[in-house]
Amino acid sequence: MVLAKLFAKLVPVRPGEAAPTLLATAYGFCILFAFYLLRPVRDEIGAADRGNLQLLWTAVFLVMLLAVPLYSMAVARLRRGAFIVLANRFFAINLIAFYAALVLLPESARAWIDRAFYVWLSVFALFVVTVFWGLVVDLFRDDQGRRLFGFIAVGSSLGGVIGSSTTALLAAHVPVFLLLLFAVLPLEAACWLARALDRRAAAAPATLNREPEATIGGDAWSGIVAVFRSPALRGIALWILLMTFASTMLYFIQSHLVGEAISDRALRRAFLARIDLAVNVVTILTQALLTARILQRIGVGLTLAVLPTVAALGFVALGAAPTSLALGALLVVRVLYDSSRHALAKPAREVLFTRVEREQRYKSKAFIDAAVYRGGDLLSGWIYVGLAALGMTVGVIALAAAPVAVGWAVLGRRLGRDEVK
Repeated sequence: MVLAKLFAKLVPVRPGEAAPTLLATAYGFCILFAFYLLRPVRDEIGAADRGNLQLLWTAVFLVMLLAVPLYSMAVARLRRGAFIVLANRFFAINLIAFYAALVLLPESARAWIDRAFYVWLSVFALFVVTVFWGLVVDLFRDDQGRRLFGFIAVGSSLGGVIGSSTTALLAAHVPVFLLLLFAVLPLEAACWLARALDRRAAAAPATLNREPEATIGGDAWSGIVAVFRSPALRGIALWILLMTFASTMLYFIQSHLVGEAISDRALRRAFLARIDLAVNVVTILTQALLTARILQRIGVGLTLAVLPTVAALGFVALGAAPTSLALGALLVVRVLYDSSRHALAKPAREVLFTRVEREQRYKSKAFIDAAVYRGGDLLSGWIYVGLAALGMTVGVIALAAAPVAVGWAVLGRRLGRDEVK
């Protein structure tokens, strides 16, 4: 009873909302715990193979073009509880297959296994998070999202803290192969939590959006068509494209700076894991104490404009920083940018999807969060490569990206005023 009262003071829950909110929070924890166990491994591969980074991102985009229609077909034919579990277990089986390849194949194959894993984890990161948030926005209504999505996102950030700190501690002491098997366990736990959350919705339809008996229906392409027909969904897709531009510029700058400054692969992995740890600590504090208040006080539009503002200031800082301070500037910018992205921009963006139809919550959202996201990565990556080929330094590229972030902020402000139709 004491814990319930304390929880109610911390989180603006109403009667019947506490249990599903905690289940959703735990589900998000498991998903991000699995990802952050593996993310430093991917980022270290990117730093080591940075000459082929853009080719890897091209491969990620092509895989996404194949994966989104297949996912949409599953969504059209299976009930919510079935396809969510299927998606998570599919990725868990993939991890076991990668582990077997690393153990059984010769060392000469390691470079190609690394590249395949880089592509796979980039796909995994978007799909499991998209499936998670698709379920959450399907269950909770608009007003609930403004109050509860910030706290639900705390679970994801806690998973990031535990995952990244675990990798930071183990990176130099255990084979990377074992991290793949460790990540299977939280993915299986996520399946059970998703089922429990789905059952909770069926038992309490007055509190949550109960799933209709009929499946979502449609075909593999209907969610994609809806994005092109809806001005508001197109606006969200453009917002995502601009976010991927800023994130990609920052990622390539990071790969260059870390690759040049730190030669040892284990030390690189540990440094990147520590950045992730700092990001998630700041994110958790913001989500737990500020996100709901910010969303309710300034609204969705201004909240969506915070991240672009941070990006614009960060690019200016990276462009102006001397070489001796570059890594320090990178750390500060990464922490501020990523924590704003997770704690503010992500919950605000998900609130927009509570206003759309069920098919769009899963199919259109998957297309935007996966294919559009990775398409933006690909386009932005080639832009970075092209600017570098013209002789522009990392600092000059950072300064050139700042005005784009300003336009991104203006779009975010406008999205908050528009109703999604």
